Amino acid sequence: MRSTSKKIAFAFFLSFLLFSCQKEKHVVSKITAKTIAIDTSLTSVEAITKTIAPFKKEMIKEINTKISFTPKKIIRNDGDLESSLGNLIADLSYERANPTFNKETGNDIDFAMFNYGGIRAGIQAGNITNKHAFELMPFDNMFVVLELTGDKMEELISYLIKHKTAHPLSKHVQLTITKNEYNLFINNKKFDKKKNYFVLTTDYLQSGGDNMVFFKNPKNIYKQDYKMRDAIVDYFKSKDTIKPVLDNRFKRK
Repeated sequence: MRSTSKKIAFAFFLSFLLFSCQKEKHVVSKITAKTIAIDTSLTSVEAITKTIAPFKKEMIKEINTKISFTPKKIIRNDGDLESSLGNLIADLSYERANPTFNKETGNDIDFAMFNYGGIRAGIQAGNITNKHAFELMPFDNMFVVLELTGDKMEELISYLIKHKTAHPLSKHVQLTITKNEYNLFINNKKFDKKKNYFVLTTDYLQSGGDNMVFFKNPKNIYKQDYKMRDAIVDYFKSKDTIKPVLDNRFKRK
């Protein structure tokens, strides 16, 4: 009898325990929100300020470190279909990327092309610092080399002619447009539609950014483990003086 009572008591206790442990269902009845303005009314936390102070000091020192010099300003709107800044970006990108591509594939990049909108700031005459590189390229865009067929190249050419914008093109391109036709030389050889061309650009543009859809679905794509911003910094560090040029690589008659 006592044993039976114990079993009943245990069963009752176990049932109570299981029932009490069931998750209570909650239902959202109201949602409220408020805007917290980020202004002078917000005060800093002393402990946090002290913690980050050494890192902030080192970062400011690094970002303002001189890495090169330019005797004249380099901007993206000092030409018609080209610019000193666009030419510089395209040329330095080619110079930094081609040696690795050649080593890996045995081929040379034919030319480099980027978008006008990707250039975010100019460089004033004087010292060039790390800050300029981050202002020029605030995004983590990576280099890619695309093997484009003649048909894709004609789409690229049509894009340049249609938009008539100073997109960065490396010095390997000499493109002249008139009202009814164009004349294109690549590495001093007339454009050949039957040939494939290796074009350096970024992963953003390869995905169709800035409506450059001709970069999508290339015959081959060679991803480079190299950020465009890093290439800019490396190039500046390798040159005592940066001399911008306008050489009529893309012009109209």
